Amino acid sequence: MPYTGEVTVGGAPDVHELRDLIITKVAVGPMNNNAYVLRCRSTGEQLLIDAAAEPEILMEVIGADGIGSVITTHQHGDHWQALPAVVSATGARTYAGELDAPGIPVPTDTPVRDGDDITFGRLRLTARHLVGHTPGSIALIYDDPHGHPHVFTGDCLFPGGIGNTHDDPVAFLSLLDDVTTKLFGTLPDEAWVYPGHGNDTTLGDERPHLPEWRERGW
Repeated sequence: MPYTGEVTVGGAPDVHELRDLIITKVAVGPMNNNAYVLRCRSTGEQLLIDAAAEPEILMEVIGADGIGSVITTHQHGDHWQALPAVVSATGARTYAGELDAPGIPVPTDTPVRDGDDITFGRLRLTARHLVGHTPGSIALIYDDPHGHPHVFTGDCLFPGGIGNTHDDPVAFLSLLDDVTTKLFGTLPDEAWVYPGHGNDTTLGDERPHLPEWRERGW
């Protein structure tokens, strides 16, 4: 079956198979969060993005090979409810944005700044710091040498708009400017977007709507 990125809580994961990387997307409740298990094909090393909830489901997706790292995209509780259990079970190294790390109740082994690389196996993710949804939110970019970039945006970018900035106009402009500059301004239309909730999109699908988002203010 071709990858669609359409997953539901209680349903089966969806698997996106690239030449060097396998991405498994699963939805967990109760907030319909997405979690992503990334596997380096060459070494078998795995990494988890957002141990959101339902640790038993996440551990089933992770499987017997375990994970070496877990990245939390931001400090909101629906993105780390399963983090204590997953870290306890796997011994994974923890990563989070430097400014959000104090708000995550599991110690962050490696605080992440804008432009930092996180490696697993023979692969690399590059972090981009996006301010507005939270002070230290990060997106993670896998620049596929055989294709187009793949971007894990947490709650900063979704189909149809940027993340919630809680009716704060300063936070809204900050997040929109960061997303526009650091994602749309540096990556091609083909870049695939994996958000923290809901369905996937591409930068090309969303780019024409940037002026509309700025005008409407959310």
